Amino acid sequence: MTAVVERVQTLWDSTVQFLREVRVELKKVTWPGRNEIIGSTAVVIVASFAVAFFLGFVDLLLQKALGLILK
Repeated sequence: MTAVVERVQTLWDSTVQFLREVRVELKKVTWPGRNEIIGSTAVVIVASFAVAFFLGFVDLLLQKALGLILK
């Protein structure tokens, strides 16, 4: 039974140490500001729409081409 208790204690100690290290590393992170987040979000949304329209256009062209080939 002592081996199990020691294993649990070791696991607990390593978990606590890991969480302490995570906390220290998170303090080093430079978080983006509100304007940077809004700008990045806008870029992602615009890029997503651009890719969607491009893929839709290509799909339409391929659909028409395939329709002409199969007729």
